[in-house]
Amino acid sequence: MNNKTLAVTIIFAALTVALALTGVGVPAPYAPFLIYNLWEIPIVTAFILAGPISGLAIAFLNAGVLFVFDPGALPTGPLYNLLAVMSTLLGVYVANRFFKSKTGNGKPILKIATAATVLGVTLRVIVMTLVNYITLRYPYPIGFGMSEIAIIGFTPLGALFNGTLALYTIPIGEFISNLVKDRLKVATLK
Repeated sequence: MNNKTLAVTIIFAALTVALALTGVGVPAPYAPFLIYNLWEIPIVTAFILAGPISGLAIAFLNAGVLFVFDPGALPTGPLYNLLAVMSTLLGVYVANRFFKSKTGNGKPILKIATAATVLGVTLRVIVMTLVNYITLRYPYPIGFGMSEIAIIGFTPLGALFNGTLALYTIPIGEFISNLVKDRLKVATLK
């Protein structure tokens, strides 16, 4: 890891933790216990800008911070969020790798951002729908001890939340990484 990559990782890690600790977010109007946050944006930005190791390191660091300071309604909530972030990042990674192999280094920014968003949203919704379906039936601290019918009723709301959160997180992360990379002269998504 070179000095620029390390500096980018440290800056975006600090930004992620600061946003997580401030609790800045907006409750989903259809399910107020689900919070639209901002702290995933620097994770996506660092993932694209400094590479997968940096993005994943920040995601794990943030999960640790959430475990200690703000786990949410469940003590295992940060683990579920980590799975959501990792599935989103996988979509971003696959889209970037696909377009890099098809177009070389002259990557078309809009195509990559669109593909990364579509793939990130899709993977996050699929993974988290499965995670919710499996875990919500278990008692606290794993789930909420929900009945099968309650889980089925929640599933579309959870999918809507996960999809819309990734729908703003990925494009903003792509946008910021493109702004910063030009100024830092770093190659994105190694």
